[in-house]
Amino acid sequence: MLNFIYYPVTWIMWVWHWLFDKILPDTPGGSGVAWALSVVFLVFSLRAILYKPFVKQIRTTRQMQEINPQMQAIRKKYANDRVKMTEEMQKLQKEHGFNPLLGCLPMFMQIPVFIGLFHVLRSFNRYGGTGGGFQLGHTGADLSLADNRAIGNYAFSPEQVQDFLDARLFGIPLSSFVTQPEEQWKAFVSSGSLDSVDFTRWHIAAVVIPLMLIASFATHMNSRASVARQTAAAEDNPQTRIMNKLALYVFPLGILVMGVFFPVAILLYWVSNNAWTYGQQHLVFGRIAREEEEAKQAKEERLRAAAPKPGARPDKPKRGSDDADDVVNDSDAEATTDTATKTKPAAGKKPSPGQKPTRPGGARQSGSKRNKKKGRPGGRR
Repeated sequence: MLNFIYYPVTWIMWVWHWLFDKILPDTPGGSGVAWALSVVFLVFSLRAILYKPFVKQIRTTRQMQEINPQMQAIRKKYANDRVKMTEEMQKLQKEHGFNPLLGCLPMFMQIPVFIGLFHVLRSFNRYGGTGGGFQLGHTGADLSLADNRAIGNYAFSPEQVQDFLDARLFGIPLSSFVTQPEEQWKAFVSSGSLDSVDFTRWHIAAVVIPLMLIASFATHMNSRASVARQTAAAEDNPQTRIMNKLALYVFPLGILVMGVFFPVAILLYWVSNNAWTYGQQHLVFGRIAREEEEAKQAKEERLRAAAPKPGARPDKPKRGSDDADDVVNDSDAEATTDTATKTKPAAGKKPSPGQKPTRPGGARQSGSKRNKKKGRPGGRR
């Protein structure tokens, strides 16, 4: 049913295994390393494809942190009107170009790959193989161990299936796990007998437990790096605090608990995925920080360029885009200044006989106002 996931996963693994199989020495240990590197570079291939969506996710997360105070204000304002609240929140998101789905896209796209790899790894030592599903006309119970080693696994040929089952990494098969039933170990030896198995459960645990600890620690460090870059407004959000606690402690603890059920190759997938994420976060966040710093400096340069020079008269604000209005305003101001200068008597010079003193600006005091001051209405005695 999920062949559209299983085939691409095995095709990418097939390419990387073919490459590393040509480079590494032709030994059982070399074969195990080649298969392990094919899993690791399957992760790197996927994350390289998802690089741009990851950058978009980071930008979306930062946008969410910036508009979070406004979102909280909308929730508080329209607490009793869910429809209006939804409309206002969508309007705010649209104004800022915010798309919540883009923030979840990289995570959602990794889930099918994880499921596909988990299924493919278990299918290597499953009686009946896969080959795009169980062999036509047979069920898993009908097929023997010899049939399992003679059937391909999606993009892998029967010869590659045998090579995978015989390969060892640190002395154990890549698809083995701590809680695996011993009956399934028969698939890892060509004789099909438990007496020929060259490893024990303690050998598996000695490899799996360190990988579990590394994967858990890497998950915690990635979450810690993400939380450290959150704004103060985001940290004050109760929902954000809950998600931070889950990412910092619950998810890493879950890897420690569930790691005993995961094949070695899945833990390799988890470790390499976290290693890529840690490096990519520092790269992307550093680039975004430089872009924001450059934008801030460019804005300051524009403000400094627009500011008047020391001792210079600041320009009057323009009204509209028509310069003629500014010219008219300047002419009116100059005319008013000339009139005031002409009507104002020169300093130290008395008015000539018969000339009444005038107020500054050329305005005389009316007789009615003078009479009112003396208490004689109308100026009559």
